[in-house]
Amino acid sequence: MTLKEAVLKSLEDINDITNYLAVLNHINEKNYYDFGSGKTPGSTISAVLGDFIRNGDTRVKRIKQDGGTYSYYLTKNEQNIRIEILSGDTETQIVKPIKINKSKTYEERDLHKLLSSYLKNTDTYSKTIFHEQSNGKDNNQIWTHPDMVGIKFLNLQTKASQNFLKSINRVDTFKISSYELKREINSDSELKKAFFQAVSNSSWANYGYLVAFEFSDSLNEEMARLNQSFGIGIIELNANPYQSKVLYPSIFRDLDFKTIDKLCKMNKEFEKFIEQTEKLMTASEKYVSGAEKELDEFCDDYFANDTEVENYCKEKHIPTNEE
Repeated sequence: MTLKEAVLKSLEDINDITNYLAVLNHINEKNYYDFGSGKTPGSTISAVLGDFIRNGDTRVKRIKQDGGTYSYYLTKNEQNIRIEILSGDTETQIVKPIKINKSKTYEERDLHKLLSSYLKNTDTYSKTIFHEQSNGKDNNQIWTHPDMVGIKFLNLQTKASQNFLKSINRVDTFKISSYELKREINSDSELKKAFFQAVSNSSWANYGYLVAFEFSDSLNEEMARLNQSFGIGIIELNANPYQSKVLYPSIFRDLDFKTIDKLCKMNKEFEKFIEQTEKLMTASEKYVSGAEKELDEFCDDYFANDTEVENYCKEKHIPTNEE
């Protein structure tokens, strides 16, 4: 594995806040990476950890300790860390991606795996909904279907809280999102068309998002206005999916079950997504892990490591920050 992957694996193993020296010791102990003749591996690890924060990589967070040093932890392990430890200042910094002119281009659907990987890092299961697989030949279906759907379950750690929630209302245990995905949005007219397509396609979901790989900087003011008026969130996708960021958050809405029923009738993949979701929600304790695995296998693929991301972007001609 690469050094970056070794650092991530060590943070996952440690499953708590830690410093660069502990990460270095863990890498050496597990033989995750060979530093060779490097004289300052500790400084190298410290730099790699810092890069996660500077580049806005959402997989890693850090807390400032007394004396100006930092401790790091994996974002997905956050729920396992004691609240009093996390009461310090956690930091994630965002660096604006550098976009370049492309001699070769990529398809919109090439971006789906980037988005599914970003969502998986936020514990969201996602599934592409192919318009062409729907019943009928209505050209307006592009204003009915989302490009992708996602579901996130409330993950409670104690038996008492789990049983308490079950006794109240299962609708509080999950949130469903809808995503309209575009390659790039460069003009006011392109923004409005894409935005209102997202409004139309996500009326049934708890959260609706417009996602694009490239937004023109001149559109920031109009994006803010549309977001405030209609509640659709906006996500800027990055070639490193974990550096993607929510520019404007989505506003919560209740589910529209009549529209969900309509979409289930129109599209078998959407119907199966809802069926798999319901199966996991209603599974008894001993069958939960099996239902969760089944949902994960049904949903979109996502990247296992950074090397896969880099190779995929190169193969699909998706521009990266390093180019």
